[in-house]
Amino acid sequence: MGNSIKSAEFLMEARLSRAAYGSAEDCFDLGVAYSCGTGGLSIDLVEAHKWFNLAALRGSEQGQSMRAEIAEEMTAREIAEAQRQARAVIAASQLRAA
Repeated sequence: MGNSIKSAEFLMEARLSRAAYGSAEDCFDLGVAYSCGTGGLSIDLVEAHKWFNLAALRGSEQGQSMRAEIAEEMTAREIAEAQRQARAVIAASQLRAA
């Protein structure tokens, strides 16, 4: 069981790294993981919204749909925080690219 947890953690770390650099699919998958609590993650709707938002910004229609769906379960403050975090990811990736 310890190996499977470590494998899940490694896969999530790799996906976080790829998603920060532009993969809509990885962003969407992270949104799903945070919204459902899969891959060793706790359910975190702010994180899920952030990743769905990034997926949507990168062209994912599923990201748009899921972002809207989980937003119905969030407060305005939580949505604002998720959007702030998404902007921070975008800004950080633009700095790395420059």
